[in-house]
Amino acid sequence: MPIAAAAVTSPPAAAQVHGVVPRHASPTPQQRAAPRREQSPLNPSSQSIRSASSGTELAGSAATEASRAHIANLDRVLGKPPQVPRPASHAAASKQERQQQDGELEPLNVRHGLLNALNLSFFVPMPGMRARTAADEHMSPRSLMHMQQLLSADSPRASPRSTIAPRWRSLHGEDGWAGLLDPLDSDLRRELLRYGDFVQAAYQAFHSLPTASARHRGLMLPDRSYRPTRSLFATSALSMPPWAKRPNTPEWLTQQSNWIGYVAVCESEREVARMGRRDIAIVLRGTATCLEWAENLRASLVPLDGESGEGGGQEEPKVARGFRSLYKTAGEKVKSLSEEVMGEVRRLMEKYKGEELSITVVGHSLGGALALLVADEIATTVPDAPPVAVVSFGGPKVGNAAFVDKLQKSGRVNVLRIVNAGDMVTKVPGVAPRLPLTKEQYQHVGAELRIDSKNSPCLRPDAGPACRHDLEAYLHLIDGFTGTGRPFRHDARRSVIRLLQMQRGNVKKEYVNRARELGVDPSAPVDVGRSMAYGNCAVASPSS
Repeated sequence: MPIAAAAVTSPPAAAQVHGVVPRHASPTPQQRAAPRREQSPLNPSSQSIRSASSGTELAGSAATEASRAHIANLDRVLGKPPQVPRPASHAAASKQERQQQDGELEPLNVRHGLLNALNLSFFVPMPGMRARTAADEHMSPRSLMHMQQLLSADSPRASPRSTIAPRWRSLHGEDGWAGLLDPLDSDLRRELLRYGDFVQAAYQAFHSLPTASARHRGLMLPDRSYRPTRSLFATSALSMPPWAKRPNTPEWLTQQSNWIGYVAVCESEREVARMGRRDIAIVLRGTATCLEWAENLRASLVPLDGESGEGGGQEEPKVARGFRSLYKTAGEKVKSLSEEVMGEVRRLMEKYKGEELSITVVGHSLGGALALLVADEIATTVPDAPPVAVVSFGGPKVGNAAFVDKLQKSGRVNVLRIVNAGDMVTKVPGVAPRLPLTKEQYQHVGAELRIDSKNSPCLRPDAGPACRHDLEAYLHLIDGFTGTGRPFRHDARRSVIRLLQMQRGNVKKEYVNRARELGVDPSAPVDVGRSMAYGNCAVASPSS
């Protein structure tokens, strides 16, 4: 390089200018030719310097000026801000060229690949760019730097890698989650998000193929540590009258028995050691068919153990007729939900006999109501049952005060209700102060974690009822909840792609527009393969 040569051959000149011999100028007894090197990309005036140094040696004054120019060049390059990003088309072309040269070109729909080509300076005000508007400040928890992360392909967070074995019983509700809900414990938050994604997997498995039988049900779980062991079906005691059926109505909307969830067990020994026990998860989705909706409307209270004692007093545990019907009714080709769950729980307890076990029953909406019936039956009919925790997302009321007392006095069941303010489903049945004739009331059971859509920087403050009850909205709010009266968690990292696709009308306009700029189409059908990068695919078939 000519500059290097000048520095080596003329140390006295440089010393006169700077007062000291430059560090890179080391005198040698004999002069050697400088090695041939590529011009530095940091020096934009290298071409002019090269043309000026065509001779074998540079004069002292020329070397001094060249050294000064080179140092000034470095100062300017290292000290100036990043360049304004080029248009997306040029950036994408440049990225593709670089990847082709490196031999590692990947499609954009692979994990982590959707938005990796984006320049972060797009979100940071730079010289020549428009100033950030007031509306932009509402587009992420604290800054637009989060937008690329929130719109990444990784929706569910992996289960917490910190060891929770010493405190798993408190996280499982042994003390009613005292001191863990407000402010929300970080380990508990991640556990709740994992169980919520299990319910999302149940929704996806059902809607992808509603008429599939138990042995052909494809189920993608967001956690590789768990394996599905049995499919669960719920059967309605009602039937659709012939006059109500329409020629184009899908069969699954009117059939009596439908796939409603699954049982899964943690089989990773590393995860078992991290959690301190082997967890059995019973996962139940919410209402999806016409007959399930009809059962939800059957809100009269009936005894847990049959119809015969319907006229009993308030001391008798009673639950909603429709919920009990879905739980206890057997279909033509499937057993009742009660029989399937109890049989699988006993089988898994026998298989892992002698180990530390826990049972987590999780559901959304109708699934949250059925989860209470499952937990009550386990505590009542399985004498040596492990601790049972119920996690209910937006669940309705299920039974009367006697039913609540029965669950609480069992000493085995801990219930956590997650409620979004304004979610009407959590207020029914029994909106009226008292039911007619029986003078009995529905009551909630367990601890409550209250969240609010108004605290989200992404959702509109006037989000409608559908958004307030949506499971993905629940998980979005849990991910950002820190405590009552506290701001949305600034490092919340859950993807909002699925939320955009399912609740576009309830998402702030700035988010929708920015998502389009980033190449995410909010109007496209929900693509779980991109918005919820699940880790494995398994078939939840009845276990032998």
